[in-house]
Amino acid sequence: MSELVQIVDSLENKISKLLHRLEVLHQANKKLESTLVSLQQDRETASNSVSHWEEKYNALKLANSMLGSNTNKTEAKLKINTLIRELDHCIAQLAE
Repeated sequence: MSELVQIVDSLENKISKLLHRLEVLHQANKKLESTLVSLQQDRETASNSVSHWEEKYNALKLANSMLGSNTNKTEAKLKINTLIRELDHCIAQLAE
């Protein structure tokens, strides 16, 4: 009978340790999930910032080429042609 009590005590001890370890792992998982969410938000913010600065850079490049800069003149001409086509399309839609 004593041996059976020792086995039950041993099992209870092991179960208690496993439950404690499970709780520790749950807490670590929650912490990692919150870190992941935070990092995803930071990445999204950085991505938006990069897009914003790329748009500003392209606008500046276009403005410089329109001011007579020899660099990117072809790009400026293409952009102007695209804008003209869009205006023609809008005018044609308004005329209908």
